[in-house]
Amino acid sequence: MIKILDGKKIAEEMRVELRLEISEMKKEGVVPGLAVILAGKSAASQIYVRNKERACESLGIFSEVHRLDEDVKEAEILALIAKLNADEKIHGILVQLPLPAHLDPQKIISAISPKKDVDCFHPENVGRMFLGEPIFLPCTPAGIMEMLKRYEIEISGKNVVIVGRSNIVGKPLAVMMLKENATVTIAHSKTKNLAVVAKQADILVAAVGRAGLITADMIKQGAVVVDVGINRGEDGKLAGDVDFEKVSEVAGAITPVPGGVGPMTIAMLMKNTVAAAKMFYEIRKYGN
Repeated sequence: MIKILDGKKIAEEMRVELRLEISEMKKEGVVPGLAVILAGKSAASQIYVRNKERACESLGIFSEVHRLDEDVKEAEILALIAKLNADEKIHGILVQLPLPAHLDPQKIISAISPKKDVDCFHPENVGRMFLGEPIFLPCTPAGIMEMLKRYEIEISGKNVVIVGRSNIVGKPLAVMMLKENATVTIAHSKTKNLAVVAKQADILVAAVGRAGLITADMIKQGAVVVDVGINRGEDGKLAGDVDFEKVSEVAGAITPVPGGVGPMTIAMLMKNTVAAAKMFYEIRKYGN
């Protein structure tokens, strides 16, 4: 029988744990704080940011959202980040991507203090992750790893195929899988015979952003399939990169869309924010 990897369920377990942790921190006068910067009026970004606000509210994390115009100047965002870097009630800073086309996302993300970079996009944090000495881990890949761990899915020695090579999901996830002793293949738009490569996977992760790209004939019998894709069809419904209905007949375990990886991403953001707050107060108390 197919096992559905329920991200909502695991995220709720994490929220229960985080509420207890935050409650203990507040007894010591520590309130984790997250600031989100949203430039422009992208409908999808507005929804993502609202979901993050709600997650903070439900956990007792202080949050503030800085909504900026579509034509905001780079200097204005950089000045805001500098202000937030110095703000002691803010422990995590998140810039909602994508940014308007005239802005340089790497320059803006690099302005965030690495100790407040709860998305783990800053070059220093990416480098630390590759060296195996992370301060934070990027939220979506870390959420995938947490889900597999809590469902007791063995990673060591398994063939993992990641379809997608983005800096946000594909590349960092490959590093995390290697750390757990998986044999990792990254497939992408230039990969020849994708179906053949994908069918070698004990664990297949689809993170491309093309609805229905992964079909049943690409899946090894009993494989674990993780769908990171979020695509909106002409009917307005959300769909992943995986043909869920057909692939479910072959896979041993699979994540749904929605309700799979998405809730885990937000849960890991909250976890990183709490960790950032703890780190700030430990540094203030004990020094570097």
